Amino acid sequence: MSLATMFKRNSLLDERSTWITSVVLIVGMLAVVVLHALPPDHALHLNGSIVSLLGKYLTYMLLALAVDLIWGYLGILSLGHGAFFALGGYAMGLYLTAQESPLASWQGVMAHFPVAALAVVLAPGLLALVFGWLAFRSRVTGVYFSIITQALTFALMLAFNRNEMGMGGSTGLTRFDELLGFSLSSEGMTVALFVASGVAVLLAFWGCKAITRSRLGRVCMATRDAEARVRFIGYRVEHVKLAVFVLSAMIAGIAGALYVPQVGIINPSTFAPLFSIEVVVWVALGGRATLYGALLGALVVNYLKTVLTGVMPDAWLFLLGGLFVVVTMFLPQGVAGLMAHLRRRREVAT
Repeated sequence: MSLATMFKRNSLLDERSTWITSVVLIVGMLAVVVLHALPPDHALHLNGSIVSLLGKYLTYMLLALAVDLIWGYLGILSLGHGAFFALGGYAMGLYLTAQESPLASWQGVMAHFPVAALAVVLAPGLLALVFGWLAFRSRVTGVYFSIITQALTFALMLAFNRNEMGMGGSTGLTRFDELLGFSLSSEGMTVALFVASGVAVLLAFWGCKAITRSRLGRVCMATRDAEARVRFIGYRVEHVKLAVFVLSAMIAGIAGALYVPQVGIINPSTFAPLFSIEVVVWVALGGRATLYGALLGALVVNYLKTVLTGVMPDAWLFLLGGLFVVVTMFLPQGVAGLMAHLRRRREVAT
């Protein structure tokens, strides 16, 4: 098979996977909305708690997309993306808290939704900008970058645990009642947040696909595979890394903002390094550098977590660790890679 034929074939497969993923997301959202609208006594009716749970899964899928963008296509393994997710969540949490009682000092500006919406993307974006600029200009890469991102999220967890931060201390922010004047406990708001999360996942998926197919995406993949060569031909690799890292952090912040009103709480445990590592497991299971694999991995792992923590709550972390070992040893390309391998074998056989 010639190089041109292989490139064309891969492009067609990528196009097909994009359409299939988009259709599945849209049909899935419509199905949930329709099933929720059925009468409560109907056998297929989905109640509000299930819709909220599915909405939470969607926010996790959005976070997984952010991680896959930098890990799968740029080769940067971040073990601190939970920090960006949590910052977006705290920005939304401050806004929701301000709807019930006035906030002190500078936090009072968060009572306005446009300001809060801006903070959702600016807070994680600025942190990623400063942190990334320092790291990438110093050419920190590989496991060293992973370690310092883990240290970053751990430091933020300790900071937000302090009552002096004005973020609720170890309890965090909770007891939210209204969003944009509508009750969060209403069925309509539950569905609206679910749909908003689904639309955000869909738009982020299309946006990340557009980036990976663009010149920037090709430079990212070249940097992942041979950074020294990319530098040699004249590209400022640190600028490419910084741009994509900041964008990824903003996507994670939006995911956190959508997560908080559906779950009803945000606390420092979201900054915990274990959560960021868990996100990496989602992407590794689904398959890196595919985007749809990250969505699949986040959905599957969190569904298993929901089921197994109800049956064996103490065994979940052992099962998660075992799952990561199995994926690393036997499925290095994840489920998406396995599917692609089976498809190639079928094509060769025919």
